[in-house]
Parts: sequence; C-alpha cells; structure tokens
Amino acid sequence: MKSALLENFGYIDIYLFDQLLKGTYDDCRKVLDAGCGSGRNLVYFLRNGYEVYAIDPNAGAVEVVKLLAKSIAPAIPQTNFMVTNAENLSFADQYFDLVISSAVLHFADSEAHFDRMLQALWRVLKPGGYLFARLASDIGIESLVLPIGKGRYLLPDGSERFLVNEQMLLNYTSSLKAKLHEPIKTTNVQNLRSMTTWCLQKL
Repeated sequence: MKSALLENFGYIDIYLFDQLLKGTYDDCRKVLDAGCGSGRNLVYFLRNGYEVYAIDPNAGAVEVVKLLAKSIAPAIPQTNFMVTNAENLSFADQYFDLVISSAVLHFADSEAHFDRMLQALWRVLKPGGYLFARLASDIGIESLVLPIGKGRYLLPDGSERFLVNEQMLLNYTSSLKAKLHEPIKTTNVQNLRSMTTWCLQKL
C-alpha cells in the first residue's frame, strides 16, 4: 500500500516539495512543467485542482503523463500535454502562474541554447508568477569539472552537462528583472555533481 505522502505527492523533487510546504504556489492556478519526464513533479498539482500543462521532447514520456493525468484529473484536456522542446513553446505570453524546469536546462548544448530555453520559459510566465528551476552547476566542484566548450563540462560522475555558476544565475536574475524569493541552494553529491535550485519571481 502506498503511503499517504507518496499518494499525494508522488516522487516529487524535494526542493519543489519545500516550496509547496511553504505555500509559495498556493495562489498559482496555471502550471507548466517544461521537461516533465514521467510526471514526477505533477502528482500534487493534478490532485489539487491546478490547471496543469506539460511538455517534453520525449513522446513516450508525454504519453506516460497523459495516462497519469487521465487517472488523477480526467477533466484536464489531453491536449495540455505536448511533445516539444523548452525553447519552442507555443503558449501565449504571460500564460502561466508557475513554470517548473527540473533537471532540464543543463541539457543545453551551448550558452545560446541555454538562453533560448530560459527566455522562452520566462516569456510564458505572468508578472508575479514563479519559475522553479533545478539544474546542474559547478558550485563547490569548480576544480573537478573539465570544460569541453560552449558552457558544457565533463563531470566527475562521467556525464556531460551545461553548467551554471552562482554569478551567472545572479546576472540572469538581474537581466530578467526578477526577484530571488529563495536563496540559491546547491546540493553537492559527494563531489560527483552539484545540483542547484534557482527560485525566481517575475516582477
């Protein structure tokens, strides 16, 4: 039997769960998970009456999310779940109250690609809305990563990722005219990789 927590929240990102516990997104209604994967971050929103949308370049992942939504929130149109990339969003400007980007932006293939993805996510966010982003960084492992060009690095765990650093995130926060509603937080996984949580509010 599933525990009540698992039933209500699924295998949610722990830092997204933290924001839900704090009530940050209580007044958000329209939610986009940009890079939804199998929908691990959507269970709570589907169960609690949010207007949920999700995109992913993997068609199989989107099918899994459609089935998840059908089982939890059948009133949500299946057309809300689409196969597309983060930089190619077809939604209107300022459409969402919350945009989730968990473990997506570090798949950028260059600085320009990262910027296109981020600007697209920001475009569809309403003033006052929130961007929750979790992405790989070099914070705390600066001397352990090997640059391979265009902002990408070889990590000690053997993966290749586009990496940000704290100053880059602060510069983007300023240029987007955003507010950090949480300090930038980084988890160092035994010096193999670092994952940073970047929580913005659109002013």
